[in-house]
Amino acid sequence: MSFSTILSAAIDGLGVELVRVEADVSNGLPVFHMVGYLSSEVKEAGERVRTAIRNSGFDYPAKRTIVNLSPATLRKRGASFDLPIAVAIMVSLGQVSPEAAQGCLITGELGLDGRVRKVPGVLPIVMEGKQNGVTRFIVPGENKAEGSLVKGVEVIGAGSLKEVVSILSGEWVPEKREESEITDDWDETLPDFADIRGQENVKRAAEIAVAGGHNLLMIGPPGSGKSMTAKCIAGILPPPDMEESLEITKIYSVLGMLDEKSPLIRKRPFREVHHTATRAALIGGGLVPRPGEISLAHGGVLFLDELPEFRKSVIEVLRQPLEEKSVQISRTYGNYRFPADFMLVAAMNPCPCGCYPDMKKCTCTPAQIHMYLSRISRPFLDRIDLCVEARRVEYRHLADERKGECSAVIRKRVCCAREIQIKRYTGTKMTTNSMLQGKDIQKYCTLGKKEHALMEQAFKVMGLTARAYHRIIKTARTIADLEGEERIRERHLKEALGYRAVDEKFWQR
Repeated sequence: MSFSTILSAAIDGLGVELVRVEADVSNGLPVFHMVGYLSSEVKEAGERVRTAIRNSGFDYPAKRTIVNLSPATLRKRGASFDLPIAVAIMVSLGQVSPEAAQGCLITGELGLDGRVRKVPGVLPIVMEGKQNGVTRFIVPGENKAEGSLVKGVEVIGAGSLKEVVSILSGEWVPEKREESEITDDWDETLPDFADIRGQENVKRAAEIAVAGGHNLLMIGPPGSGKSMTAKCIAGILPPPDMEESLEITKIYSVLGMLDEKSPLIRKRPFREVHHTATRAALIGGGLVPRPGEISLAHGGVLFLDELPEFRKSVIEVLRQPLEEKSVQISRTYGNYRFPADFMLVAAMNPCPCGCYPDMKKCTCTPAQIHMYLSRISRPFLDRIDLCVEARRVEYRHLADERKGECSAVIRKRVCCAREIQIKRYTGTKMTTNSMLQGKDIQKYCTLGKKEHALMEQAFKVMGLTARAYHRIIKTARTIADLEGEERIRERHLKEALGYRAVDEKFWQR
C-alpha cells in the first residue's frame, strides 16, 4: 500500500483540531516533501522521522515520499506530528497493517534514536478525540497519565517507535494503570490563618470573599499581614469537582506544566504575580497566543501584591476579564479566547511610605499620596467587591499566646456557604454569588422595605455606581449564606457597605 492516513490532532490556543496525516510513498527520486500549511518545526520533522525509522531497525527505502497534513487551512505547529508521520510512512511501506492503525489517534515527538518524547496538550487532544468518536489513543509514555484522566477510551503510552509498531501489531500489551479517585486531602504545608495575630476584620473579609468568589483588596502599612492573609486564602479554598479539575488541568496541559505522575490538578490554583509582569504575561499573548497568569488562575486565585507598583496599563487590562470571566486575544491567524474565571486578591500600601493615614509617621505629601492612589482607577475599583483596611498589629495581639481560628474551621464554613449557592443555582450556569448578573440579582437577592431604604440612602450618600450597588448586594448575599440565612437582612447589607466605605476613605480625599 503506497498511500495511508493516520489521525492526529493540533493544538490551537486551548482548542484542538483533528488532523489527518496522509503519506504517499512511490517509486521516483528519493525526495521527502511535506505540505499542509506547516510551521518551521513541523517542516523539520522529515529529517527526524527518517532517521528515527532507520535507528529503530526498520528499512527506509530510497523512494519518493509526500506527506500532507490536512486540513490545509489550519496552521500546524509543534513536534507532536513526528510520531503520526512516522506511522503513516510505515503503513505506506507495508511495515504496519493499515487496519491496525485505523480509528487510532496518534501524537508524539520522536528523537533521532526512535524514542517517543513528551508533548503538551495530550489531555485536551484525548477529550476532543473522544467527542469525535475516537476510542483508542497512542501517546508518549510520559503523557499517558494525563490522557488516562478521560474515561471511556483506551489510552496507550509508548516509549519508542518500536513499541508503537508492536502495539499496532498486537505483539505488546501495555500495562493497565489503576484509576485514582479525587480526594480532598488537607495540605499542611499551606500557611494557616491561626498564625496571623489580630486582623480579625481582614480574616473576616477573606472568608466572605472566598465563600462567594468575590474580589478582595487589602490596604495597610508594611508588616500588617496583607501578604500573609492572601497566602492563607489558598488554605480555605473549596476543592474543585471533577469537571472543574479537568478544566483547570486542560490549561496546564497545553502549557506542558503537569506533573507526570499526578497530572490531575485537585487543588484550586493560587497564582502570585510580581509587579514587573507585562500585559502579555498577565493575560496571555505571543505570535501564537498562549494563556497568561489570569488563565492559569482560572478556578482559583490571582494574587497581585503591591498593586500600585504594577504599570497602570497592566492593571487596566484586567477590567474586561474580571467582568466576562474570559479574555480574547486577536492575531493574524485568528481570535483566541482563554478562560479567566478567577478570584482577584490584591494588596497595597496606602501611600508610597506606607504610613498614611498616620500623619505623625507619614512622610508623603498630599500630592504624592494622590498620585500613588490614582494609579488605581475608579472603574477598576468598581470591580472590587470587598476593600478592607489592615491596621498595624497591636502589641497585645503579638504577646497573646493563644492562636486564632485555624484555616480548617474557616474552610468548613466556606464549603457550607458554597454548597448553599450551588443548590440555589441548580439548573443555571452559576455556582457562586459573584456570578450573579442584573436580572439574577432581582431574583435571588430580594430585599425588604428596611433593606431597600438602607440601600437607597447609601446609594445617594456614597455616590455609588450601578456596578458598585450590585456588588454590595452580592456580597451581602454571601454574608447571609455564611450565616445560613435565606433572606438578606439589614445587618448583612451594613457589613457589605462597610467594605465599600474603605475605598471611599482613601479615594475620596
